[in-house]
Amino acid sequence: MRWITRQNVKVDRVACPWLIKRFIDPRAEFLFVPEAELLEKARREDAIPFDAARFSEVRLNHRGERCTFEAILEDYNLTDPALHRLGLIVRGADVQGQEKYSPESPGLRAIAQGFALCASSDEERLTQEFPIYDALLEYVRQHIGFDTRARSASSPPNLWRFFK
Repeated sequence: MRWITRQNVKVDRVACPWLIKRFIDPRAEFLFVPEAELLEKARREDAIPFDAARFSEVRLNHRGERCTFEAILEDYNLTDPALHRLGLIVRGADVQGQEKYSPESPGLRAIAQGFALCASSDEERLTQEFPIYDALLEYVRQHIGFDTRARSASSPPNLWRFFK
């Protein structure tokens, strides 16, 4: 299956392909195009468009304060609590003003901005950043435990204890 989004990917447009490849379609192909060409190329390439808020006809988009990653979780019935917690991290990193949902979000935003500065193509960013999301998912799983109950992330772990 082909998927298409706007070029110059950062947080949500890297997290979504990671989610799709890992949990929906391992053989997914991704196309990155200028925003103005997205709908026409999606039709021509028979590709599923995502994360293109300018176009109301794109179903997989930000929904209210929620990011596209969370829309994909909802539409594809992905119920793993760790993925939903990861969705909050992605939202806080992707959407200005949503940092309050996750103390990890500013770090993820900084990492994404760094990759945007040093990777030459969107495809290269995916290749380089997917391991970040793999590791972040394992971190989240460790934090919520291995049962099905997600804990609140109201206070981050005290990482400063390692620097004393």
